[in-house]
This record gives sequence, structure tokens and C-alpha cells, in this order.
Amino acid sequence: MRTVGKKTQSPTEAQRRHLTQPGGQGIAFSNEEQWKVLRRFSVQILRNFGIGNRSIEEQILEEGRFLLEELRKTEGGCCSMLVIVCPYIVTTYWNISQRAAIPSIPFMLSHSVSNIICLVVFGSRFHYDDERLLTIIQLMNDNFQIMSMLWGEKKQDLLSHFHMDTLLMTTHNLLFGGTETVGTTLRHAFLILMKYPKVQAHLLDSPASPSTTQKPLPNPIRHLPPPPRLPSLEDRAAMPYTDAVIHEVQCFADVIPMNLLHRVTREMAFRGFLLPKTPLQNPWGLGLDPLSGTPRARMSSPCSMHYDPSQFPKPQEFNPQHFLDTNQSFKKSPAFMPFSAGHRLCLGEPLARKELFLFFTAILQNFTLQPLVAPEDIDLTPLSSGLGSLPRPSEMCLSVR
Repeated sequence: MRTVGKKTQSPTEAQRRHLTQPGGQGIAFSNEEQWKVLRRFSVQILRNFGIGNRSIEEQILEEGRFLLEELRKTEGGCCSMLVIVCPYIVTTYWNISQRAAIPSIPFMLSHSVSNIICLVVFGSRFHYDDERLLTIIQLMNDNFQIMSMLWGEKKQDLLSHFHMDTLLMTTHNLLFGGTETVGTTLRHAFLILMKYPKVQAHLLDSPASPSTTQKPLPNPIRHLPPPPRLPSLEDRAAMPYTDAVIHEVQCFADVIPMNLLHRVTREMAFRGFLLPKTPLQNPWGLGLDPLSGTPRARMSSPCSMHYDPSQFPKPQEFNPQHFLDTNQSFKKSPAFMPFSAGHRLCLGEPLARKELFLFFTAILQNFTLQPLVAPEDIDLTPLSSGLGSLPRPSEMCLSVR
């Protein structure tokens, strides 16, 4: 795991209550039968709203048009990256006095991402300057910063499966999962493209592979039909390098280094290790159970797989070739797990994959990303890395293509 310059701090009890009250009532932190009921219910609701079929793609593309329209309004195309892709941490890391120097525009990318899940949860989208949307995004920022800290113990008091508390927490889980993770991944992606301009060049225009010993890269973004036609999911199969870059961003940035907690339902042996059953009393607490001395919850670690040199050679280097074969076709990796694994696999994976591809390609189809500092001066080290890995604030210039 990459080191972080800033020491991780534990959230206060008040912050934990703000994030998790009522404890264990949503999809993310519920347990046993309650979790099964809530997950089945949530999956059905998402399907009813079109997650996984073509109707959601049309909604993403419509939101993409709003996004591009707002981006074109920037004077000269130059603005703070915080304004474009980092609204969740803007009040903490962007001093208000800087706004006079850098053109101020709505927090457009994150608004676009958030509006997709708002369509699912609330049935309608928000205008980018709607105070309700701004409040939602700010709350997501506060929550993600708390989630990026280390957690202590918390008492659980599960009641019934369906009541106002479970509704509120399940809605929060859907909003958080559908807003913060995709927006953070895109912020990492833009920083990486500015850090490595050759990668952006190959995405946009280059007919040749970054390595002269390999075959040419087919169908860069330049070969897409020109605007106003936006990229569609049908284009993805013909754009293996673009798909590989997005996957490598997810591995390299490792937005969620530690996935949600899991329980061991029965004692078992795995590769020479004995895994004791997780105690039912306070199963989601961290550390050892004071009565039995056995560990409570376990957390899977995508970071240990994404940075495993046996799976991804030189994992500390950004290299889209990790997801390309010798014929420059996209190849999957069993070690790629940004959406977790097992029964607690992220509910929103299909939606997130669509959003990442469509927003990423739409922006690069219309704009070239240029940093306001030398590429070698861009720091890709996460600002904080607990449950979430946050990118550092940066500035960029959007040049219309």
C-alpha cells in the first residue's frame, strides 16, 4: 500500500454518530437476515428504476450534455480542478480567497454524477445550483472524510427490517455509493492524465501504442463521431485502450483500499490459516472480542490485490498495459476488485461502470486536459487514505477540441 504523508486520525464519536446513526440499519452495515432483506429489496428497486438496462444509459448521456454545456461556459477553459471534480472537499481544502484568481463555475462533474443516482432515489434531477443538491454533495463530502478515518467500536441495536431508520440509512448508502466513489475516481483519472500526457495523447489521437514493439491501438477517442453525438456504451468494445486506462485508474488510485466488513459465519481453514467464527455480539466492532478473544469483523483488501506484483507487474507505475493483451485487446484480471467481492459486492457496479466510461470519454471527446504546473510536479499521493483514498486538489485548463 502506498504511504500517506498525513497521519490518519480517528473520527470523533459525534462524527461516527452523524455517519452511522442509526447503526447497522442500512445495506452497508446491517447484518444477517436484516442485510439479506434490505439487499434483496434494494436490488429490486434499482432494477425497477432501470439500473442495468439501456434506459439508465440515456439518463447518463442526458446528464453528460448538461455537464458539457456548463464546461463550455468557462472563460478560456481554465479553472480550478477543485471546482470541476472536487466539490466534496472544497470547503476544507480550497480557501475562499483563491476564487478571485481562478474562474468559479458550478461543481459540475460531481453534480452530474450525483444527479444520476438522484434520478433513481428521488425520481428527478436537480439544477446544478439547486441548494438541495449542494447540501447532498456537502454531506457526502463530510461522510467520505469520516469514512477515510479509522473507526472505533460502536454499539449495535438492530430493530425491525423496515422502518424510517432503515429507509434513511439505505437511501444514504445509495447516495453515497452512487456519488462519492465515481466522482473521486474521475478526479484521480484527470490528475493521472495530466501527470502522464502521453497516456492522454494515446487516448485522444495517437494511432500507435505507447510501446513501439506492440501493435497500434485501435479506435482512439478521436475516431468517435463528432459532437453533438456523445460516446455510447456500444463504443466501449471498440475502445480497448480507453477501457484499459479506466481500469488501471481504478487499480492505481485504489479509491476504496479497504472494503466493507465481512463476518465469518463458521470456523474454517483457508490456505493454512484458521479463521474463527465471528461472534454475534457486536460483530461489526474492530479488534478482538473481549470475551472470546477472537477477531470480530474482517475487511477484504483490494489494495493488496491491486498492488500485487504477481498480478500487475510494477504496480507502483501507472500502466494501462496491465489490461491489454499482446494483440492490444482488452483483457480482464481476476485481481481487479474495486467493487469488492462475494455477497457484499457493490450494488451499483453496473451503474458505476457505465458512468465512468460515458463521463470520461465525453469529456475527453470535447476537451484536452492541461495542468497549470509541470506534469512532474503533480503529486498523485492520496491526501488521506483510510476507508477512502482522496486525491489532492489541483488546477487544470480545459481546452476545447
